[in-house]
Amino acid sequence: MNRPAVAAQARAELLLLVRRGENLIVTMLIPLGVLVFFTRLDAVDTDGRPLEFLVPGVLALAVMATAMVSLGIATGYERRYGVLKRLGSTPLGRPGVLAAKTLTVLGIEVLQAVLILGAATLLGWRIPGGGIVVAIPLIAAGTVAVAGIGLLMAGTLRAEATLGLANGLFLVLLFLGGMAYPLERLPRALESLATLLPAAALSTSLRSALDPGTGWSVSAVVVLVVWAVAAPLAAARRFRWEE
Repeated sequence: MNRPAVAAQARAELLLLVRRGENLIVTMLIPLGVLVFFTRLDAVDTDGRPLEFLVPGVLALAVMATAMVSLGIATGYERRYGVLKRLGSTPLGRPGVLAAKTLTVLGIEVLQAVLILGAATLLGWRIPGGGIVVAIPLIAAGTVAVAGIGLLMAGTLRAEATLGLANGLFLVLLFLGGMAYPLERLPRALESLATLLPAAALSTSLRSALDPGTGWSVSAVVVLVVWAVAAPLAAARRFRWEE
């Protein structure tokens, strides 16, 4: 793999992503807005510990916004206009294209994490010792899982369909992800469904890592790992480089 070419492509994609105002709103402002709004409003019963509940959920929300919505929509339109086909035929190659997109997503997520954790600290949250170290592989697994979903949509649907479905799925997973509203307060059927989805698995696992008072949910970690394996495999198998 041509590493300099991959790095150059990743920088170019990062600049393009930053310049898209709608992407900035989804990837940066919405997670921060959810954090500040629900912390100040105190609209959810979190046993008097809103930040301990919200910070892991907002990190999971940021991963979804970047790795599923932004990546999926951008890739869908690149596929529609033949950009992917042209890039794949260059010395960068198709593996290089995918590697560059992965680096772009990770770069945005690092910036998101800094902003979210910085805002949470200003609001009074304290980073637990060792919690961030444990959270990193969980975020990586969540990124792989939801990026696989985004690329599956982008590689099999028309660009307009990817746009609508990605945004719609984002809203559904926001509601069923245990990010801003506790899963146990959902109707029993919805709670059971939510526990099988990657968003809830990621937010629950991150809450265990970042809140020492929360016990570990082995089932959430297992669900997250299953999605991290299954979604990319499905995307790789069904992805078509031309619309």
